Amino acid sequence: MLDRLPVIAWTAGPDGAWDYVNARWASRTGASAEQARGRGWVALVHPEDADRCAQAWTEAVRSGQPFEAEARLAVAGGGHRWHLGRAQKEAGGDGRWVGTWTDIEDLKRVQGLDEQALKEDQAARAEAEAANRAKDEFLAMISHELRTPLGAILIWSQLLRNEKMDEAGTARALGMIERSTKTLAKLIDDLLDVSRIIAGKLRLDSRPVQLGPVIDAAVEAAQPDAEAKGLRIDRTLPTETVMVSGDPVRLQQVVGNLLSNAIKFTPEGGRLALVVEATATHARITVTDTGAGIPPEFLPFIFERFRQAETASTRRNKGLGLGLAISRHLVELHGGTIEAASAGEGRGSTFTVTVPLVHASSADAVGHPAVRGEWPAHGGSLDGVRVLVVDDESDARDALALVLERCGAKVTVAASAAEGLAAWRREPHDVLLSDIAMPGEDGYSLMRKVAASRTDGKPVPAAAVTAYATTEDRQRALEAGYRDHLSKPVDPGVLVATVAKLAGRSVALRATIYPSLRA
Repeated sequence: MLDRLPVIAWTAGPDGAWDYVNARWASRTGASAEQARGRGWVALVHPEDADRCAQAWTEAVRSGQPFEAEARLAVAGGGHRWHLGRAQKEAGGDGRWVGTWTDIEDLKRVQGLDEQALKEDQAARAEAEAANRAKDEFLAMISHELRTPLGAILIWSQLLRNEKMDEAGTARALGMIERSTKTLAKLIDDLLDVSRIIAGKLRLDSRPVQLGPVIDAAVEAAQPDAEAKGLRIDRTLPTETVMVSGDPVRLQQVVGNLLSNAIKFTPEGGRLALVVEATATHARITVTDTGAGIPPEFLPFIFERFRQAETASTRRNKGLGLGLAISRHLVELHGGTIEAASAGEGRGSTFTVTVPLVHASSADAVGHPAVRGEWPAHGGSLDGVRVLVVDDESDARDALALVLERCGAKVTVAASAAEGLAAWRREPHDVLLSDIAMPGEDGYSLMRKVAASRTDGKPVPAAAVTAYATTEDRQRALEAGYRDHLSKPVDPGVLVATVAKLAGRSVALRATIYPSLRA
């Protein structure tokens, strides 16, 4: 009867020794009935399953409870296939056992696929949840980082309005407002850069660049923050000129981000070292600090967006933590690499950037670092220059007019494109400054109409002053006829220098109108 079954069938005595297998055993496994007798069948079980299966059989025989186990059995022709083994004592008999082995290979494969799919689904769900948590924490950080300088600006501006403050107090208030405004501008720039990176729209203005001036500008910009913490930046540059192909402003941004990161995480009295080296094919920039270091578990994620080693509510350092992510993207756009290394927490860190060299013979193939905010050296640098300022925001109009008038310019303001066009046609102006986004009619339309109104065919000496600050926005403004593009918030020194340039004036600049605020 057992020989007619489509599965392997077998019997065993009360002691658990097999004494019979049906014909299916031989056709299935390729082994003889003799090889199965006693406990010889265990030899045909896969080595990884044999001990487990044998122990389960021994326990069933001892306890008299039914036997069940999944194991891989050797099959004729080679290899193993999964089988389900089951056995139980005969009812009312003399303690003999009857059992079967059923092929379940196909079922196990399906189960394996289901389990793998389940694991992948669980992993994807966990990754999505982690990303959502990271974004939530990031949004919380954005809120905190924006509200903090805004709160300082609000408090100090109200104190200036309502309190009688001496010269020192006024200087302190103005310094706080200036620093808070620059902090806000940096946060917005970083957010815009990340947005461009995600959208694939961040572009470089590449050219042959002398690396030395770029490094010097980045160090100079970082020096005040370093000095405030009692940190020294040791700079080592090669004696020969190092030329790379790249965007000088973006390269300065990379170096500045690395220095800013090092300053942020290095305690008072620590040291920072910036070393520039040139190999046969690449320039290598290394920034090393003696600061907090990087935990080993976080090091692989150091350049990722929305990842912070500390949680939003317990962070010891300010900022959105986007600088390194932006730097990595900028370096890769330059065809280079950026790496981070640290011996662990409290043992400092090292960041290394490599960018390809370019061998330029032209002496004037030099990229200039980003313009720093400066004020005119004397109040009459724009004497007699007639400027038309067009902006629908009254505060913005008044601020631009105030700066220009203090430098001697004669300023006319307009609250719309239509008012601006009427003012331009009504009386001659030397320079036009216009916002872009205005209700009813934008600055592009105004520029085209102003250009059309000129009878001499010369370019209009105009600059767009706008919160639209991407490379594409700048290009669109230039294509519309503007000769320059200033992104808000505009540094007063840059504003004056731009107007002077458009008016054909030269202007001497100095660092600030309030020297005491440089700290």
